[in-house]
This record gives sequence, C-alpha cells and structure tokens, in this order.
Amino acid sequence: MAMAPGSSTCKEVVDSHPSVSGHDIAMSKSENNSTSSKVLLGSSGKLGVYSTNGVQELLECPVCMNLMYPPIYQCPNGHTLCSNCKIRVSNCCPTCRHELGNIRCLALEKVAESLEIPCRYQNLGCQDIFPYYSKLKHEQHCRFRPYNCPYAGSECSVTGDIPSLVAHLKDDHKVDMHDGCTFNHRYVKSNPHEVENATWMLTVFNCFGRQFCLHFEAFQLGTAPVYMAFLRFMGEDNEAKKFSYSLEVGHNGRKLIWQGIPRGIRDSHRKVRDSQDGLIIQRNLALYFSGGERRELKLRITGRIWKEE
Repeated sequence: MAMAPGSSTCKEVVDSHPSVSGHDIAMSKSENNSTSSKVLLGSSGKLGVYSTNGVQELLECPVCMNLMYPPIYQCPNGHTLCSNCKIRVSNCCPTCRHELGNIRCLALEKVAESLEIPCRYQNLGCQDIFPYYSKLKHEQHCRFRPYNCPYAGSECSVTGDIPSLVAHLKDDHKVDMHDGCTFNHRYVKSNPHEVENATWMLTVFNCFGRQFCLHFEAFQLGTAPVYMAFLRFMGEDNEAKKFSYSLEVGHNGRKLIWQGIPRGIRDSHRKVRDSQDGLIIQRNLALYFSGGERRELKLRITGRIWKEE
C-alpha cells in the first residue's frame, strides 16, 4: 500500500503492543482545560504535560474525543483514531473516508510513553501526575473520583461528592433524612406472597457528622423469598470500617439480630445484597414476626450506629 506524504513514521504492522481494555478506553474525557499549558520534567526525566497542550491533543481520538491507547491506528493519509472507533467506523477513516487497513501509528504510541499528565480529577483535588499509560488505572481507583448516586430501586446516573448527593437524595428522590444514630422503621406490604425484586432506600441518617443509608429489599435467594435490611456508608470503605451498626427484628419474645460494618457506597446496593451482608429474614419468619393472621407483612426494624474506638 502506498503511503501518503507525511506518514512515513508509520507502517502496516501486526498488533503487538498490549491493548488497553474497552472499559478503560470508554472512560470519558474530563481533563481540566482551563489551565494554561505547562511542560514539566518528571522525576524519571520524562517530558511531563501538566495540562492540555498540542501534544496531548494529538492523542485525543477525533471520533470519541477520549485519549488514545495502543493500538493507535491511522489511515494512509495520516488521520489517527483509537482501536474502539476503528471497529465502529467499519474500517473507513471518518475524516477522509479512505480505507483504514491495519496501519499502526507507532510514533504516536512512542510519544505517549514519554508523557506524564495529571489525573482527570485534578479539579476535584487530586494533585498527582502519572505516566500516560498508568493514568487510566489510577483514575479507576482515585479517591477523588465522584460517587455514583446510592439510591436503590432505579438506575440513577447522577454523580457527585457526598454533600451534593445528600441534597440530590432529599430533593430528587424524596428520601427521608434523620438526625441521630438510632432508628425504628416499620415496613408494611399488603400481600407478602407477591415478592418481587423490589428495593427501597428508607432513610439517610446524619450521624457523627457523616451520612448512612438504610436499605430494605425483597428478593429471591435461590428459590426462597426473603427480605433483607442493611446499611451503607456514604464514603469510602476505609472510613466505613470506623463504624458498626446493629439491626433487630422480632415479635412475641423472639428476635433476630444482625451486627456488622456498613459498606461504602463504592459498592452498589445490588453488590451488597448479593453478598448477603446484612439482616436476612425468611418470608415465613417475617410473617410470624408480623403477628395477626399472617396475611399482611408488618415488620418493625430497629437499629443503631456507633463509632468504633
């Protein structure tokens, strides 16, 4: 295949550079573009780009606008794009409509190896700078990355810091807010034999200057219909471990008690539920605790939160 002028640094090769997973590449670009360009020399002696500049812009895929990771492809006219978008555009260059083939832009991949750039969450407080190919791995676990909305029962796409999510839960999801470290909740279902995959976030507790979410769910554990209550901490797991909580349900001199450590909201409510990390009540026992003729579910769940010394 004849090479276009200006593209002599690239050649057609078999993929040999380790590929970054589609999940990594799918992370959207949110670099801080408001700062002026500044070039730094990293501790390793590599060229560091402290904010968006011309070199970093060359590494942005023109289709998805995400940073490109090997393999980086180019058409015979020198237009580059990422491996994910190469598949999406059916091997046709979106810029000049030329057939792409499998031409790797090895020069641009080498340039990327020399860069050190800031975390995408720099504007949220992360001041670390990383080699280009280490940046995505860090961002997946960066403690400054926004939290997903912890509301259970719907797939809410809102993200943010804890204060903004607390306001969001109150204003948009109408979740009850409670000040205090003890609680007493009653859950009623008119027909307990209709147990579906239902989820509820009953309350957000303000306790010890932090927030906790109380969940109650009805689901099938194998073939057995069960109810489950558990607590989540609005923050990281390492902070959640500083607290403990207990849940209690009972009737007529009998009771079940659960004591555990709240899970951070980095774990979804479904993940916590599936790990069975909470108070699980079989339906027959739940009906017994409800009293009466067992035709209506009336569970009273009490609990408290305390801080470990």
